[in-house]
Amino acid sequence: MPAPDSEPRPQRRPQPSDVSMKDLLASCAAASAVSTPPDEPSAVSAQAEQERAGARLDAA
Repeated sequence: MPAPDSEPRPQRRPQPSDVSMKDLLASCAAASAVSTPPDEPSAVSAQAEQERAGARLDAA
């Protein structure tokens, strides 16, 4: 006797081949971006930023 149509069918589990390589790489890049803390600025980059800020103030 066939099952009535009102019963839900068991859902198929996703297979690794269901995910494209592009989506897989994008998800890895996104996970890395949100889980990596920002780098602390080095002394050289902090000094360069101060010089650029000073140059902008002098030009105004």
